[in-house]
Amino acid sequence: MAEKHDEAFILWFDEIGIEDVPLVGGKNASLGEMYQHLTEKGVSVPYGFAITAYAYRYLLEKAGVEQAIRDVLADLDTDDMHNLRERGEKVRHIIRTAEFPSELRDAIIEAYKTMEDKYGVNVDVAVRSSATAEDLPDASFAGQQETYLNIHGYEAIIDNCRNCFASLFTNRAISYRQHQGYGQFDVYLSITIQKMVRSDSASSGVLFSIDTESGFEDAVFITGAWGLGENVVQGAVNPDEYYVFKPTLKEGKRPIVGKTVGTKEIKMIYDNDPSTSEPVINIATTKEERECYVITDDEILQLAKWACIIEDHYGKGMDIEWAKDGDGVKVGTGELFIVQARPETVHSQANKSVMETFKLKEAGTVVVEGLAVGAKIGQGKAHVLADASEIHTFKKGEVLVTDMTDPDWEPIMKIAGAIVTNRGGRTCHAAIISRELGIPCVIGTANGDKLIKNGQDITVSSAEGETGYVYDGILDFEIETIDLGDVPATKTKIMMNLAIPEKAFTECQIPNDGVGLAREEFIINSHIGIHPLALMNYEELKASSDPAKQAAVKLIDAKTAAYSDKKQFFVDKVAEGVGRIAAAFYPKDVIVRLSDFKSNEYANLIGGKFYEPEEENPMIGWRGASRYYDPKYRPAFELECEGLKKARNDMGLNNIKLMVPFCRTPQEGKKVIEVLRDCGLVQGENGLELYVMCEIPSNVISADAFADIFDGFSIGSNDLTQLTYGLDRDSGLIAGIADERDESVKDMIRMVIKTAQRRKKKIGICGQGPSDFPEFATFLVELGIDSMSLIPDTAVKTRYAVHEKEKEMGIAPGF
Repeated sequence: MAEKHDEAFILWFDEIGIEDVPLVGGKNASLGEMYQHLTEKGVSVPYGFAITAYAYRYLLEKAGVEQAIRDVLADLDTDDMHNLRERGEKVRHIIRTAEFPSELRDAIIEAYKTMEDKYGVNVDVAVRSSATAEDLPDASFAGQQETYLNIHGYEAIIDNCRNCFASLFTNRAISYRQHQGYGQFDVYLSITIQKMVRSDSASSGVLFSIDTESGFEDAVFITGAWGLGENVVQGAVNPDEYYVFKPTLKEGKRPIVGKTVGTKEIKMIYDNDPSTSEPVINIATTKEERECYVITDDEILQLAKWACIIEDHYGKGMDIEWAKDGDGVKVGTGELFIVQARPETVHSQANKSVMETFKLKEAGTVVVEGLAVGAKIGQGKAHVLADASEIHTFKKGEVLVTDMTDPDWEPIMKIAGAIVTNRGGRTCHAAIISRELGIPCVIGTANGDKLIKNGQDITVSSAEGETGYVYDGILDFEIETIDLGDVPATKTKIMMNLAIPEKAFTECQIPNDGVGLAREEFIINSHIGIHPLALMNYEELKASSDPAKQAAVKLIDAKTAAYSDKKQFFVDKVAEGVGRIAAAFYPKDVIVRLSDFKSNEYANLIGGKFYEPEEENPMIGWRGASRYYDPKYRPAFELECEGLKKARNDMGLNNIKLMVPFCRTPQEGKKVIEVLRDCGLVQGENGLELYVMCEIPSNVISADAFADIFDGFSIGSNDLTQLTYGLDRDSGLIAGIADERDESVKDMIRMVIKTAQRRKKKIGICGQGPSDFPEFATFLVELGIDSMSLIPDTAVKTRYAVHEKEKEMGIAPGF
């Protein structure tokens, strides 16, 4: 194919494929590849053509300007911002004012006329740069050249082609090539002319076929905002975010394991006012637009399916731009389109045999927070910049703080200690480049450039989950490196305790045997924050004249604005939170402990004080199993069950097992199992196993009776210790009297393990003891416990200790 096209000015998408990068650049080659091979698999790609790299070389040769460009760049110094800016401006001027060959002009206009025949006179197109070094495995070249939207008419097409050709020498493109080791004439420019998708009256965004932060390969990550997609790419908006789990999606399930509403304060639309010179403008979004999702669940799943098709075709993780047609390609259909796809360039190059973990060693005062990009910590003096024209004042090692970083900032991004922005989502250009450069970044802080003072010493942490923090001062931190190839196997299963869904895709990469304790409390507290009975009784609260209830309604409305059915908000957030943890560890067991808030903790949720009693000692009060079947709370528990059923059945995550906490008697256990059955969570159906927490002396004493109704036990050593000794572990007055290593507790553990083994029931431990005390872990190995569930920080260390003990006992795998 390459030989046949070598001297063509114009090539249509159905004439080119991925092997034609030298002819038409990465963007065009990929569009042609998808148009030719993936439209038949259902992926919609707008049609168009490429103006080839040969056309660019022809322009330089016929206009006689190549030597002039080389002369300008002879003393280029990309570390000198004045030098870079001056050289870039001169080269771009040379190209823009070069005589445009008439034969090239005619070829472009004839191709555009063909587009008019297909789509109508004066058809609107996107004019995009497509460089021949784009989208290589080790460099994204994202955003280095220009894109022009809503272009129509012959003269406008030619003018914007000139601008595209000149944009091969934007300051950031010159600097980026130098940084990546490319000569300034090693890269040529092709141009994409593609039918616009009228997403200005709908939505658009970026998706990755892997998780951008952790590199987790089984999730599709989608971002979206209203209007044309440039705002998402540039980081001008904080977009919606969606996660979809690929393995069960491919089985026909609906595994949306994360949905977050972004602020989306502006949207880019067409400006067809002839009195203005700009073809597109940004306008403010409405309150309704800001508060709702930009695509439906069906559309989220459709995009995720396309991501899987595209990834499978290319055989690698992909970075993809999508758009929804509101009024253009097919008027009013609301059809989705893929408008670009390139290889993901960060995690595909990562060393997956070594895991680095950054951890702060001291607490600090949070100045501002936003979205975390990467999983690192950086620090230095803050340098607050308002405009890219000021980048020459930036010094190596400083922390760049600004409103948003578009590609013009790239020359200083590579020397920054960290980056902080007011705006942007995890798929914007700044996020992509900071990951590629390995620089910690916190984006979407809203007002970081106001709260952080110029010259202030700060520490920027993107190593604490999805939320990134900027701390005052230079805080001490450490980097822990784990060689994953050296971690030994053990007979005793080493599982993990997890509560934060946002950390699951990272923590699942630590060697593990599943999750022995997934806590729902964090999901309810952080992702929902509202008492479930307040959601069930929303209309009643809304009708009340009680000022306290009216205040609660306002808070509920703010959190649930995207939901007309307030109960569904609770169901969805339980399903997404639990589902994300289960997806991360799939198909390994994930044992989810049913909600175990105490009455004082429930009362702290929005609306909670209207439904919760005041108890003298909530620690041993109305908690755990006793709530689930109680008519006063059962309706709320049924919402929880709906969420769990959605995760297991609709999302296909049948690796979820359930565990009943604080179950005082076998009769209570039977009542809870009956409620679960009524809610469609039937023990033994679709692989559902039910466990009981062993955390009350009665669980040990009556272990045989509990074994009659449950599939296994998980020892909660914290509560078992307090109740064995009659302690309230929330009371500082009696702290330190006993811990789980005391003989009475160890006797309890011996007894229940012996009973479980005799009854052939699974038994593990999810208490803190094995995490804190290696000798306690080896004690459990001696007893033959099936599994230990540990906090992620200690999972590897404990595995080594367990392996050594198993070797000593002659039971280690391979011993």
